[in-house]
This record gives sequence, C-alpha cells and structure tokens, in this order.
Amino acid sequence: MTEGPSDGRTQKLVLVTGPSGAGRSTAINALEDLGYEVIDNLPLSLAPRLLDGPPLARPLALGVDVRNRDFGTDALLELIDGLSRRIDLDTQVLYIDADEDSLVRRYSETRRRHPLAPNDPPAKGIAAERDLLVAIRAQADVLIDTSGLGPNDLRSEIESHFATRDSAGMGVSVTSFSYKRGLPRGMDLVFDCRFLRNPHWERELRGLTGRDEAVDAYVAADPRFEDFYTRIRDLVISLLPAYSEAGKTHLSVGFGCTGGQHRSVMVTERLARALAEAGWPVSSRHRELERRTEAGRAASEGKGAPGP
Repeated sequence: MTEGPSDGRTQKLVLVTGPSGAGRSTAINALEDLGYEVIDNLPLSLAPRLLDGPPLARPLALGVDVRNRDFGTDALLELIDGLSRRIDLDTQVLYIDADEDSLVRRYSETRRRHPLAPNDPPAKGIAAERDLLVAIRAQADVLIDTSGLGPNDLRSEIESHFATRDSAGMGVSVTSFSYKRGLPRGMDLVFDCRFLRNPHWERELRGLTGRDEAVDAYVAADPRFEDFYTRIRDLVISLLPAYSEAGKTHLSVGFGCTGGQHRSVMVTERLARALAEAGWPVSSRHRELERRTEAGRAASEGKGAPGP
C-alpha cells in the first residue's frame, strides 16, 4: 500500500471523463470555478508522477477522454484502480454522460468532427466511443446524465457534488441499487429496503419502477413503510448539519433492494424530494435503471448488453 504524506493530509482528486459532447469541458470549467486546480488531457502515464509529491493546497481535477495521447480502456481502468488504492489520495471518478440522440444533435448543431471518426458522420464515432467507455462508466462514483440539462444545470449538479468548504455548502446524493450487484462505491449511509413488500410479485407492477405512482402507492401501503421512511428521513436531515460542520462537502446516501427497480427507487425519490424541500442541494441516481437503459440501447443497436 502506498505511503501517505508525513503530515497525514490527503489530496482530493477528481477524474473527469465521459463521451465527447456530453459536457465534460463544462464540468471541468465548473470545477475550476469551485477552486480546483484543473489539468485537461494529461497523458495517463504522467498522472501517477504528477501525484507523487506532497498534497497541493487545492483539490485537483484531471480531465480524461479519448483525445488523451495514450488513452485506452485498460490503461484508464488500471489508473483508476491504482489511484483508488493510494491512502494519500481521496479519489472520485466523475462520469459525464448523455444519450446517443443528444450527442448526435449536439455534434450536428456545432458541426464539429468526432475525434474517433473525423471523416465519417459523428454517429459512427459516438457509437465507437460509447463502446470504449462502458467499463469506465461502471466505475463512476458520480454519474451525471446531461441529456436534459443545460450548461447552468450541469454546473449546479457539479456544485452539489464537488463544492469545497470554501466554495459552497454540503451537497447530498441519494442512490438506489441492487444488492445482487454490490454496494455502489463511496456510500456514506446505506439502508436496506428488502423487508418491504415487493412489487415484482404483482404482474401489473413488475414492468414499472419506483418512479411510477402505482409502485409508490403499493410500497407505501406496507404497514412497515411509514415508520421506516419517517425515521430514515428525520435521521438524515438531523445528521446533515453535523456532517457539514465537520467539514464534509458531500454526503452519499444509498437505498438497496433485491433488483434495484422498485422499492429502493421509490424510497430514493421520496428522500431526495424531502431533502430538497429542506433546502439541501440534492441529486438522485438509480444505478440499475441506468444499466437497463444502457442494455436496452445496446440491444436495439445489435451490440449486446454491457458487461456487469
């Protein structure tokens, strides 16, 4: 294991990646405005040497995409793994994504050439890049889909996740997930929803998600739900000021169930709304729903589902 600096300090590091056109440059600029020292398109092989010295006075953000000189999926995965193991680094992977239609539209509007297909229609390069990044996307600590976001919306999302003590208040993210696929990385608080009755066993609800009113009503009708949710909501809201006063800039809350489609999604949606109403900057993510969207898109394009 790598030794940390003698004074015990850690260097905060954010690796920013994602498909071209999704908003990575906007995210990098937002981090710079938050006080991060930003280096874009640094060759992957130079990143470990850059971080070998003592911690910088400011958090650091490194922009990485297919334009990097020695970019490769395996090389980036190896870099992420190596940096995550270092005790002198507090490393997060920020993945900026967008659906294929949005990426094609943005390239059409700007008339830019895609770096992987400079002499072909952008759609060809977009498809190739998405294939390259499937495994990287799965390693994301924070994933932001910009398909329906404008630049200012993306900046707000970045602020909610990465604001420092000197730049803004603490942000909160709430994530739903399936226990079958393991805990998401970087969770601070995790709660198990598997004791609640499962909409999966109701034929008319099986194909829906926790975002649908019918599923919300079904789960909420469980006699154990109200006490569980109320206690969790009040606990989280009561803890947030203490975490903020302790210097934490971001808190991650996770809810898990068997498939990550119904119960955990429903509770995540409810808590995110409650925290927003309480005045906290909050974002929500549904890991398994995102995976299913990716799998469906890949299947429709004849590429097969992305790996686990």
